Amino acid sequence: MNPALTKIGAQMSNLTGVRAIMKDIIETLKAGAGQEFINLSAGNPLILPEVEQLWRDCTAELLASSEYGEVVCRYGSSQGYAPLIEAIAHDFNNRYGLNLSDRNILITPGSQSLYFYAANAFGGYTSNGDIKQIVLPLSPDYTGYGGVCLEPEALIAYKPTLDIDVEAHRFKYRPDFSQLSITESTGCVIFSRPCNPTGNVLTQDEVKKIAALAAPHDIPVLIDSAYAPPFPALNFTEMTPVFGGNILHCMSLSKAGLPGERIGIAIGDESMIQALECFQTNLCIHPSRYGQAIAASAINSGALAQIAEAVIRPFYQKKFSVLENTLDAAMPEDLPWFLHRGEGAIFAWLWLQDLPITDWEFYQELKQVGVIVVPGSSFFPGLREQWQHKHQCLRISLTGSDEEIAIAMQRLAQVAAQVYQPAVVNA
Repeated sequence: MNPALTKIGAQMSNLTGVRAIMKDIIETLKAGAGQEFINLSAGNPLILPEVEQLWRDCTAELLASSEYGEVVCRYGSSQGYAPLIEAIAHDFNNRYGLNLSDRNILITPGSQSLYFYAANAFGGYTSNGDIKQIVLPLSPDYTGYGGVCLEPEALIAYKPTLDIDVEAHRFKYRPDFSQLSITESTGCVIFSRPCNPTGNVLTQDEVKKIAALAAPHDIPVLIDSAYAPPFPALNFTEMTPVFGGNILHCMSLSKAGLPGERIGIAIGDESMIQALECFQTNLCIHPSRYGQAIAASAINSGALAQIAEAVIRPFYQKKFSVLENTLDAAMPEDLPWFLHRGEGAIFAWLWLQDLPITDWEFYQELKQVGVIVVPGSSFFPGLREQWQHKHQCLRISLTGSDEEIAIAMQRLAQVAAQVYQPAVVNA
């Protein structure tokens, strides 16, 4: 059967961004019988024993409680499971000095769905035929933002400025406020902090400046905090979440050990929460209540925040140290390579300036030596201008063992030396 797809159906069926790369990776792994690959492509968090045990304990508690039937065997509110909403409000009010009520919180089936709701509730065509843009103030950013817009022409991203430390082979992206445009034609603003794929953390001042640009037009600013404190607390530099006004603080429990349960959390002004709740009611009624129930228990006990700081953060921070120390030792000093400062998340981001081949071709060369990463050009959704930098970057997952990461970076350094060699000789 070959059903005819609508315009939206065809758009949603396209293999774009990382999905296209992942298809190639799966086919590579299937075809490479007998060849061992170090696969540093995945965004799937590793299963840490202490984290798994936390969720086992919370599950046992739920199974033994009189609440089990109510949680699993009945529908619930579209806004989310009331005990989880109460737990979040209590925790954040105490932790950050807020004054949240239950009307300031929405639970969604993962944070990806939250960005889908927002992109199409606040972005796209108005009833007057005008278009409201979804603005990504700093590119590169999470590739998934490219797939959430039913009107893809509404998405627009802006090039950053680059702070480069040539001697240390490090760099950092910063928003280019001389170019960034947030006007009455903007529907909403979205960015991740810490950032997938780069590990970048926008400063408090940068966040407040973006929010201030949007505030006069009542434009929602969604801060994707999937890696932020208090859980999973995958920030390797000091940072404090920013709340209030037109900011919608968006969280996920995926990197806190619950990716299978799809728990997203939005915290913000009641008017924004209500609009997104209506969208959710039409789409899926409500997310899984089982996941919400065990999350409520883990937050109320304080165990989730404690494990995030004591187990999850140091685990991945150590892996980033292994990666950067290996690159520092193995990469040829005369090559223009730059590692983005590791400020958070579970990835490293490598920029190979003046790369003689494309990122996709470099990815293919790495596969020949048994290493799989993700070409960086997948992470620039909405960027409309040509920029060679897009084709010079790689995202490297920190989900391998320490030994695998070290071996992979040594092989990457060897491939880089071979790829640059003709250009260096010709120069």
